[in-house]
Amino acid sequence: MLGRAISLVENDEEGTRELMKAVHPHTGRAQIIGITGSPGAGKSSLVSRLIHEFRQDGKTTAVCAVDPTSPFSGGALLGDRIRMQDHDSDPGVFIRSSGTRGSLGGLSESCQDIVRLMDAAGFDRILIETVGVGQAELDIMKTADTVVLVLYPSGGDIIQAFKAGIMEIADLFVINKADLPGVGKLRSELEDLLHISSSPEWRRIVETSVPENRGMKELMEAVDAHQLMLRETGALDERRSRQHEGEVRRRLYEQFRREAEPFVTETAARESDPYTAAHAALTAWLESKGGRL
Repeated sequence: MLGRAISLVENDEEGTRELMKAVHPHTGRAQIIGITGSPGAGKSSLVSRLIHEFRQDGKTTAVCAVDPTSPFSGGALLGDRIRMQDHDSDPGVFIRSSGTRGSLGGLSESCQDIVRLMDAAGFDRILIETVGVGQAELDIMKTADTVVLVLYPSGGDIIQAFKAGIMEIADLFVINKADLPGVGKLRSELEDLLHISSSPEWRRIVETSVPENRGMKELMEAVDAHQLMLRETGALDERRSRQHEGEVRRRLYEQFRREAEPFVTETAARESDPYTAAHAALTAWLESKGGRL
């Protein structure tokens, strides 16, 4: 049933709005964890291991794994799902892969709604694995309670990565593949940069190695400690409130953009200027709503 509901939302079929309206009162209970990082950092293997740890803890877990969509075929390999197939027989685990379908923020367009459906279905923890991101793909902060940034030795210049927001939105830093050389240097650089940036005191750095099953307990404990801190300080409500505000603005923009398309066409054809077209579009929209928003 959950799979069918997600397909309905992904394809934006008739009934999507009614479905999301019906499930909304049953959301807000799950712990939502975002796993992001550059390609090759080992995010999928880390997520698979985290699923195992969460299940050992007795918590049901859902995963939304976002894979890049081909600009040529429109399809996605969904390789993240392949790496997590060890959990297919576990009734307490639900894994769904989702193609980006042209979305550039590291998540798919329907990711927020997919997570909301998983939340309403009663899962204790929801893991979101983004596509391999660079410096500017920050959509994960619009959905997750805790953002985990996965780094790895020899993964590139950390200062280059730190120049943009991807480092600033992270709550936890995971140095994965810690069995490789260069971990000490990476950790030292990361600690120095966090100190220079005056980052929040709470931020943690955890070293992990999936083949050696090293650091997974520490990562799970750090994730739970961050969630506890958010709840105790009231920061969780503030974070989710900002996320809802951003989503309402985005939905409003999407709806208005469709209504304004004819006026944009007029501007492109030099039949109107942008200021006049914008005013005309807003006036027409207000009139269609009876003069009320």
